[in-house]
Amino acid sequence: MRLFVASIRKLIRRPATFITFGLLIGLMALIFIAVGATAGRQPTEAARQASLLLVTFPGAYAFIVSFILGLGGLFGVIYAAAIAGSEWTWGTLKAAVARGESRSRYQFWSLAAIAIMLGIGLLAAFAIGVAVAVVGAGLAGVSTDGLSDSTTIGQLPELLGRGWFALVEEGVLGFAIATLARSQLAGVGVGIAVYFGEQFATIFLPDVVKYLPFHAATAVVATAGGDGEFGGGAQLARLDPNSALLVVAAWLVIALVVTALFTERAEITG
Repeated sequence: MRLFVASIRKLIRRPATFITFGLLIGLMALIFIAVGATAGRQPTEAARQASLLLVTFPGAYAFIVSFILGLGGLFGVIYAAAIAGSEWTWGTLKAAVARGESRSRYQFWSLAAIAIMLGIGLLAAFAIGVAVAVVGAGLAGVSTDGLSDSTTIGQLPELLGRGWFALVEEGVLGFAIATLARSQLAGVGVGIAVYFGEQFATIFLPDVVKYLPFHAATAVVATAGGDGEFGGGAQLARLDPNSALLVVAAWLVIALVVTALFTERAEITG
């Protein structure tokens, strides 16, 4: 527990925490407000209705979480990779091991602290997302009566819980990548490459990509649009939310095991 508290205090002071979540929230706000402001200028009625899904409640709740998982997945990988890589680059892991800390336990509590920060970031982004969706709905002239839909509000804890679990999986994956690279810069770079590599894989492996970590993470939250994508185009085959949750859990366990095994066996220098 001492390591966990120390890790939380360390992350709260890290500029990466504020930069990562600030960028995610800022981009989300810009996109939702832009959607509301330009919905009436769409070339077709179908395109207009599709864009309005983002700012029409109660369905907007699920779209906000899905949006956070889609874009936030990249930021989560970068954030966790930056934290994990710094443990090697700055020599903090070496210092902890030198004073008698268990390698795996140190990494576990670091990951637990990252998971908490991702949860806090998710809640903050969701709250701001709801606010900007309401603004977008006003700009688009859409009613916000569904904002207080009791059924949907009752499902929000499960929705956010699923979203948090998926974000943790993406963060742990980034942590594992940076641990293998033993470098902050290399970890972030490889993490970004893996993220975009999976997106490009949809062209060549459309039936396989749904089992990959980032696509599975976005599938844990069902949206009215069916595919969780906001750019239109052909829909990809996706796992149902419950199956996606199992796949996400499998990737999470794999990333944890890889991190623990590598940390225990690695030669710590620097």
